[in-house]
Amino acid sequence: MSLPLNILWFLLGGFVLFFLYLLGALILCITIIGIPFGIACFRLAGLAAAPFGREIREKEPPGGAVAVLMNIIWILLPGLELAVFHLIMALFFAITIIGLPFAAQHLKMTRLALLPFGFEARMAR
Repeated sequence: MSLPLNILWFLLGGFVLFFLYLLGALILCITIIGIPFGIACFRLAGLAAAPFGREIREKEPPGGAVAVLMNIIWILLPGLELAVFHLIMALFFAITIIGLPFAAQHLKMTRLALLPFGFEARMAR
């Protein structure tokens, strides 16, 4: 069931999120300091391309103090704005019954957009 929903997601706007996260990742990877943040954007781009059938889980082993520091830097720079964007999109899609699955995926992306270090999107079991 997730394949048709992923195709519908991608055609109805997921491709825009995918390409914007991909562009942000490429720009961040230009500098050495931005590479970890670029990798986080690549993970978000992968989730934006096909969010159905995936879940957000803590990485094994946990990231520790470095992940906490990187999350703080991420929240101060693009993280808070990305999380608010996904919350607004979730509210927009939740207005209609048909949009509820898309709202749930935006809420899932909010979690990873706010704190990308130490967490990853895995296929649901």
